[in-house]
Amino acid sequence: KKKLKISGRELLSVPTQVFGLDQLQVLEMSPERESCLRYRMEQLPQEIGRLRNLTCLYVDSNNLKKIPAEIGTLRRLERLTLSNNSLSSLPAEMGALQRLHSLHLANNSFTELPAPLCQLRSLTFLDVSDNKIATIPSSIRHLEKLETLLLLFNSLESLPEDVCLLRNLHTLWLGNNHLRSLPAAFGELVNLDWGYNHCSCNFEGNPLESPPPEVCSRGPEGIRDYFSSLRGI
Repeated sequence: KKKLKISGRELLSVPTQVFGLDQLQVLEMSPERESCLRYRMEQLPQEIGRLRNLTCLYVDSNNLKKIPAEIGTLRRLERLTLSNNSLSSLPAEMGALQRLHSLHLANNSFTELPAPLCQLRSLTFLDVSDNKIATIPSSIRHLEKLETLLLLFNSLESLPEDVCLLRNLHTLWLGNNHLRSLPAAFGELVNLDWGYNHCSCNFEGNPLESPPPEVCSRGPEGIRDYFSSLRGI
């Protein structure tokens, strides 16, 4: 793959020469993971739309406040990392990224799950942890291929029943929210691998009452039995 990694102590903007590299497939503009540096790039320029062969774009750990609508022209994009920025919304045009399968949005300023995300039908991995998300739209049911959904450290008080239609989910992290109850069909998420990986569904840090934590620890079958017994009352 044709790859470009831009590094340095401080990155304030994308060098304009980059936008002439129309065969570029991987563009990395994130500080070295081990350096703990933060770049200070506040916006991606509209010219990012010229790089139509990009499959991977890494711009986490900057200071991005806005993503341009032109991101929607990157139809070959498969992986996008935007974690550790200052984003509170995403452009509607992002919904056009139908090849995108991995999206990282942790540690931003989202208060709701951006609507365009629910159009990304190829997504298998979505990380929106460490935000301020209070609600999940029912349209999340369209993410039928989703295998990993990370929602820990948000402000969720409830989950829509539609989450229970994501039958390919293997990993669902819900820790440190404000959840008091789970949807009645939650036990239908039979692929959550409680028995093999105790971290696959993390409820810790929620004031759960229905079902109580001891029921959740039994996995999908225990949760299913719990709600079945309620219906039988």
